[in-house]
Amino acid sequence: MRNAKIIGSGMYVPKKVIPNSYFNEILKEDVGTWLSENVQIHERRWCADDESTADLCVNAAKEILKDANVKVEDLDLIIISTDTPEYISPSTASVVQDRLGAVNSGTFDLNSACSGFVTALDVAAKYIQADTNYNTILVLGAYAMSKHLNKNDKKTVTLFADGASGVILKSDENGAGILASQLKTKGEYSSWMGIYGGGTFKPTTEESLNNGDHQLKFVKKFPKELNSKVWSTMVKDMCKSIGKIPTDIDHYFITQININSIKETLDILGVGMDKTTTIMHNYGYTGSACIPMAFYHAKKDNKIKEGDTVLFIGSGGGLAFAGAIFKL
Repeated sequence: MRNAKIIGSGMYVPKKVIPNSYFNEILKEDVGTWLSENVQIHERRWCADDESTADLCVNAAKEILKDANVKVEDLDLIIISTDTPEYISPSTASVVQDRLGAVNSGTFDLNSACSGFVTALDVAAKYIQADTNYNTILVLGAYAMSKHLNKNDKKTVTLFADGASGVILKSDENGAGILASQLKTKGEYSSWMGIYGGGTFKPTTEESLNNGDHQLKFVKKFPKELNSKVWSTMVKDMCKSIGKIPTDIDHYFITQININSIKETLDILGVGMDKTTTIMHNYGYTGSACIPMAFYHAKKDNKIKEGDTVLFIGSGGGLAFAGAIFKL
């Protein structure tokens, strides 16, 4: 049966390193200790003033193509998951396609906030399964949230960071590829966190800019147990659908905003932390990019190998959740 195998991965982060001590200075209080001890974020990367989402994507894409040993002209499709796009229109993917010279590739952006990479991975796999016109697909998660941060809002400015990462999927008939997936949304939380200006509801005006509507806002505090409860339920459902249990999964790649949510999820599943990779420590929270960044690091550090079964699960504003199980 035709399936979609992950054949390459890569990532790119800006050169500008922001340590926790930076926030101690601008906020005039010790937030660095809390960040290190509670969420285990020690530093993060932010874009330079002249650097944006498309720049991150192009640099990451070059690394992924090299790792996969794929020529850019062999790409059939580029899917970019981001909620910090280059423009409202046209798509970031079209900009990246042009800069890469991917002349034979179709493109589109996908926005389901920080669950977007796993959603895009699921979509790309289904393209390959369903249509023989698509054999080689680049999937990127990209995040330049530093452009939308209020530097005086300690609830957001200390957590969010920038980067791009992804994979190339290629058609395969030897048993590797996607085994199960699931999307879930709790739209009742859509007004609790987001960037609410710049669209048609609140177009960019002098008033909206003065109100900070173009900046990321936590409007309400989410229930502490929400992620771990939904993630663990989705994991069990996906495993059951393919005749497995959570301990059968070789490695987990989970949204990197809160290490405690990852620990709680794996505890519920009866799985140890040795079966996951965390990267928020040096990169902060990179939204759509964080899961493929973790995958890249696990691969580089030989924590995963061909034939392993891995599970990707993420969540983001909306609230949108996405999970997928792949055999490598």
